[in-house]
Amino acid sequence: MKQRWLACLAQHGRRWVRTLGLTMAAALLTGGAAALEVLPSRNPSAAVAGASADLAGASARTEHAQVALLAHAPQGVAPGRPLWLGLQLQHEPGWHTYWHNPGDSGLPIELQWTLPDGVQAGPIQWPTPRKFPIGELANYGFDGTVLLPVPLTLPSTWRAEALPVRLHATWLICRQECVPEEATLQLTLPAGAVVGEHAAAFEAAWAAAPRALPGARAALRVDDAGLHLEVAGLPGDWQGRTLEFFPETGNLIAPGAPWTQRWDGPVWRASVPLHPYRTETATRLAFVLALADAGHGPAPAGVRLDSAVQGTWPAPPAPAPLVATTPVPPTPADATGEVTALGLALAVLGALVGGMILNLMPCVFPVLAIKVMAFQAHGADARAHRLGGLAYTAGVVLSFVALGAALLALRSAGEAVGWGFQLQNPWVVAGLATLFLVIALNLAGVYEVGALAPRGLASLQLRHPLGDAFLTGVLASVVASPCTAPFMGASLGLAVTLPGPAALAVFASLGLGMALPYLAASWWPALAHRLPRPGPWMQTLRQALAFPMLAAAVWLLWVLGQQTSVHGLAALLLLWLALAWVLWAWARRARWLTALGALALAALAVSLGPHVGREAATPAAAGAAQQADGRWQAWSPQRQAELLAAGRPVFVDFTAAWCVTCQVNKATVLSDTEVLRAADAANVALLRADWTRRDPTITAALAALGRSGVPVYVLHVPGRAPQVLTEVLSVAEVRAAFDAARQR
Repeated sequence: MKQRWLACLAQHGRRWVRTLGLTMAAALLTGGAAALEVLPSRNPSAAVAGASADLAGASARTEHAQVALLAHAPQGVAPGRPLWLGLQLQHEPGWHTYWHNPGDSGLPIELQWTLPDGVQAGPIQWPTPRKFPIGELANYGFDGTVLLPVPLTLPSTWRAEALPVRLHATWLICRQECVPEEATLQLTLPAGAVVGEHAAAFEAAWAAAPRALPGARAALRVDDAGLHLEVAGLPGDWQGRTLEFFPETGNLIAPGAPWTQRWDGPVWRASVPLHPYRTETATRLAFVLALADAGHGPAPAGVRLDSAVQGTWPAPPAPAPLVATTPVPPTPADATGEVTALGLALAVLGALVGGMILNLMPCVFPVLAIKVMAFQAHGADARAHRLGGLAYTAGVVLSFVALGAALLALRSAGEAVGWGFQLQNPWVVAGLATLFLVIALNLAGVYEVGALAPRGLASLQLRHPLGDAFLTGVLASVVASPCTAPFMGASLGLAVTLPGPAALAVFASLGLGMALPYLAASWWPALAHRLPRPGPWMQTLRQALAFPMLAAAVWLLWVLGQQTSVHGLAALLLLWLALAWVLWAWARRARWLTALGALALAALAVSLGPHVGREAATPAAAGAAQQADGRWQAWSPQRQAELLAAGRPVFVDFTAAWCVTCQVNKATVLSDTEVLRAADAANVALLRADWTRRDPTITAALAALGRSGVPVYVLHVPGRAPQVLTEVLSVAEVRAAFDAARQR
């Protein structure tokens, strides 16, 4: 549900911002962090300072509703006395908000309380909802005026002079269109004050809540035909009348689909079809039954029941096959499941070509810069060039084979993973960024490897340059793997479905293609002779090459920020500061400075280290996935289904912060004015599936498309097969796809 709420917020933007105080650095040094929250000024609020008429509560006017925070304390504000708060919404005519199970679409009302220590707010006492049919769909919610009561409990030790209350409420309000709204409301209730001005409103809300009926008995059974209910002991005046069924668990039934019900004397029986995109099952189900109302005024109060569900939930139907507009390598397996020679050859050839193109990708440039320096170090020694080329090639190929083997091992263990998955782990991202920083400091001359490492190890490195070339190939493979998706998404998606040896052949071919240009240069003396001769300029070049390394570290820091939070970034930066201090002091053989830096590094690692890899509850990537103009919404299967059911075409951008091609496409094509104008003209909904952090739902959606990496761009048009666009987008291609959707 949070994803769907974020999707709605993306249309209208956040109305409040968070700022960090200058005390954050000091707080992080002690293992904590502080943030100051600025409340939005657009939501008016009122404070109650005494037991007077001002206790009517805070109120605010939004675009389509009037809201108020009401209080009810008939025996006074004191421990052990009944105390209630409630959000009252007065909807504009024709508009409605949602129950905690909103039905086919929508979002429930959410209340976030800020209360003194020890004061606890209970759950919302939801009134009985009503059904809002919308075409073939149906939602559950409220219209007119509704009050959502919430009980408040004061601890026995509470002795304050007043009780300050702050409520931040968010809701989705809909007619034919939907608008996310919010309000921040405040009240201050004096201790001992009797508050009863809104007793009638609270009494009406409690009367509208579904009640337990001790004599009622329910039996539920599920099978392929749907969910079957048999209920006895309902109120006598209900017999023979039409009822409404509201399950408290969402995504189980199809709320808008036709269903059957009948009375057999005092027993009510019904059969309800299951949701075609069901994501939930239930061994027990709580539900509300209510008289079907005429659609005006408060919904009739219902009866709440809870029963075990007998039978086995059928598996959800398989998704419809998707059709790609770009060539996909033919399946190398025939009808018997055996790998065909032609199919495997095409897959290996495609991987070889894709690996060669990888050398042009930005995330490989810093590693290749190191190899340029290696050429200069070897001078005109052709034998050294050739051996270094072979060692580099071995490092690349074996790394890709090892990564492929790890991927296949996870597949065999039942894991759903995708290529580039290693950069979905914050610890891996932080480790790679730190590695680039250490390399950059070495290139810049802050320290020398010989001064840092024991002499024996340093001399071993000098005597065996092939080991350095091999390790450089390993590093290139680790850094370049996320870049494979633009050219090899189809081949890699195919490879992870192949038997082990065939899949590893594809991975080895991909690594060979990536290493092939350097290998050819190492064996072609003409290329080596064209390189400049070694000289003093190499020191300048070496220092200049530190900047691409720092740029790569900055990029990885940005990726880490999408996965964790500003606290994780600050923690890593402080660790980097201590690490740079240690390297600088060690290179100058200042032992006491080195020891002091090592102690600071160890203290920071203990206190701040856990923050580096701690994934935020709400990733920054979810907010980063939205465009500044609010056109893009966060993707979810439910949101996509809702939009398609409403007749709108849907364009989905499967992306990730660590995917360079994704960012280029986003900046040059997906934010282009003409593309956005074409989307508006065709009424295309723009959704973004952010895979920066591991998300099994997105992984499954990619697998359904025959892909195991990003970027992937899919256009869904109601009544047509989905269209997969090319990975490297052009404005003309996207505009043509949107124009075709407009002509449906």
